[in-house]
Amino acid sequence: MKKIISGKVREVYDLEDGRMVIVTTDRISAFDVILPTMITDKGKVLNALANFWFDYTKDIVKNHMISSDLKDMPAEFQKPEFEGRTILVKKLKMIPYEVIVRGYMFGSMYEAYKRGEPFLGHKFDKEYKQAEKLAEPIVTPSTKAEEGHDINVTLQYMKDDLGEELGTKIEQVALAIYKKCYEHAKANGIIIADTKFEFGLDENGDLVLGDEVLTPDSSRFWDASKYEVGGSPASYDKQFVRDWLKEHNLAGDPNIKEIPAEVVAKTSEIYHECERRICHK
Repeated sequence: MKKIISGKVREVYDLEDGRMVIVTTDRISAFDVILPTMITDKGKVLNALANFWFDYTKDIVKNHMISSDLKDMPAEFQKPEFEGRTILVKKLKMIPYEVIVRGYMFGSMYEAYKRGEPFLGHKFDKEYKQAEKLAEPIVTPSTKAEEGHDINVTLQYMKDDLGEELGTKIEQVALAIYKKCYEHAKANGIIIADTKFEFGLDENGDLVLGDEVLTPDSSRFWDASKYEVGGSPASYDKQFVRDWLKEHNLAGDPNIKEIPAEVVAKTSEIYHECERRICHK
């Protein structure tokens, strides 16, 4: 067994038998900086949400989950600190794209729209306000960069690269997952404005959903009760930490010493609230 990835949030271990163990930590990053203070239970919340969605979407596409029971994992992980934040998964041949599904006119897409420009090949026939729901969700991939920022590309670019058949299947599956999960979240007071998926191929060449899925770290979750078109809706994610960093001129500062306890507590509660709503707890 060897650690192959130590990311902003996750630690990934290769069991070298076609399986991996993924541990979701309580680390938090903002403005491309991993912050020095952990957010209590954040990793457990992210893990619980992803596991819920993997099960909820398994009728649409296979996923990489094997088990979340520590008894199924090597002895090194059968310890209390790994409980609730660790999963055993199938190792996949990952497809080198993040597949972003956007359901609302927001962020960089809205900026392009205001300038009257197409957004990654998508043109919009009707008039939109900021944060308005799109007539239909769209897929906008990005390449996964080894270093630096990912690069947004058109859907056709991905299809040309992967082949029309696989590219189209990824598009269709991503939209189907988004639409099904959107309805569940909306019924529980959360709007999934956009999200990203990662896919891989298994030993049979079948498409498999991997990485994390529909968490506040990989998605833009809005509070449906406070949602209004024309502004920036209240969100269930790390925006609270981002706002604190900006207020104190610490955004992107790699030398930040710590996050105050009250900011940690409020951020933890935001994550827990998201889990309670989606997982019915």
